[in-house]
Amino acid sequence: EAPFDSGRKMMSTVHRTVDSFIQYTKGAPDIVIDKCTHYLKDGVAVPMTDEYKASIFAANKAMADKALRVLACASRVWSGEPADYEAATLEHDLCFVGLCGMIDPVRPEVKDAIVECRSAGIRPIMITGDHIDTAVAIAKELGIITEDTYAITGAQLNEMDDAEFESKFMSISVYARVQPEHKTRIVNAWRKAGYVTAMTGDGVNDAPSIKSADIGVGMGITGTDVTKNVADMVLTDDNFATIVGAVEEGRRIYDNIRKSIQFLLGSNMSEVLSIFTATLMGFTILKPVHLLWINLVTDCFPALALGTEKAEPNIMKRKPREAKAGIFSGGMGVDIAYQGVLVTVLTLASYFIGHFMETGDWTISNSAHGMTMAFLTMSMAEIFHSFNMRSQRGSIFKLGSQNKLLWLASIGSLVATTLVCEVPFLANAFGFASVGIDEYLVAIGLGFVVIPVVEIVKLIQRHVGKTR
Repeated sequence: EAPFDSGRKMMSTVHRTVDSFIQYTKGAPDIVIDKCTHYLKDGVAVPMTDEYKASIFAANKAMADKALRVLACASRVWSGEPADYEAATLEHDLCFVGLCGMIDPVRPEVKDAIVECRSAGIRPIMITGDHIDTAVAIAKELGIITEDTYAITGAQLNEMDDAEFESKFMSISVYARVQPEHKTRIVNAWRKAGYVTAMTGDGVNDAPSIKSADIGVGMGITGTDVTKNVADMVLTDDNFATIVGAVEEGRRIYDNIRKSIQFLLGSNMSEVLSIFTATLMGFTILKPVHLLWINLVTDCFPALALGTEKAEPNIMKRKPREAKAGIFSGGMGVDIAYQGVLVTVLTLASYFIGHFMETGDWTISNSAHGMTMAFLTMSMAEIFHSFNMRSQRGSIFKLGSQNKLLWLASIGSLVATTLVCEVPFLANAFGFASVGIDEYLVAIGLGFVVIPVVEIVKLIQRHVGKTR
């Protein structure tokens, strides 16, 4: 046997018969046919002619245009056993037998996955060993190749120097009849242009290109151990659509990390600003134990619940973020600042309202009543604000899903905050004064203000984003 390899694109086996040896060869039609000197006609080997060879290539193209993977089959009869089984010895002076077309149907979910890739700003590129006509037919079926892009072969790629290839590669969506080294060259061209690349593969020869890519993806079912070892990610189902699902999940996780960070930093900023402002004005708005309670009870559980938030409806319609973009990119730092200031203003206002409801005047002085109102308002504002953080730019009223854990965490924080203010021994320990239902409703109302204000700011941000 002369086993298949990607360089020859063919394989041969030799079998003993009663009085001779017969060789069977199969492989890429354009390679096998060039090694045929005869063809079978009515069971008799007759010399190959240019006209017949042209008819074979025409039949091959017709089959390939139907997205069939085509193999050419040939044979050779040996009167005695070949001197060796090297390809150079076996694969010449062959007799063409016929073409074999095989359908390898595209998984139904792949076409939708390609569409989702494009909407997410991901450019799919097909790199295959198939004949270019087969590759183009499949690429058109999947929507990989468009009016603005085209296909080339590995041979055409070899003819391009680096400068020419770097000027054309962005217009090429399909590479056919490629060698392993071509894949690495393609990956490097995209990376050099500043793009983040992911390369899939299953064979040993795919390992270099998988390793060269930013994200190497190996196949769990058909992939070799070598490929799996160098890959950053292994698809257990060998399904391209799984990659798209992984991208969506990755974006969701990153979004949720940002949401939790923005919520916690905005809350901490409001605490710092409230203490700082009150100190400058000469009164105590909150004690250290109050801040500990807010951080550990009021903020902690909603922040954890935000980490379980489902993907936003438009998550796969966004452009990819820059690889070097920081965690505070996209205006997150500005959002933290204005949201922190907003809660600070509400907290200070609540302090003075509480003091006024107790004493009837607006003088600046220490007040247990005002401190209790400030604590309640800051806690309520941050509980309500956790719902704002379900989306950085989208309206929380259009998300279409509910975060049950966030509701549970918020209700738990609300109950705990109420108890610490109303249970006598807890209130005494924290230095709180008893507040009436009207004052409690004022604190809730002030805390709720963060939702419409942030919604209005988000609306403005979306409008500004569309006009840019």
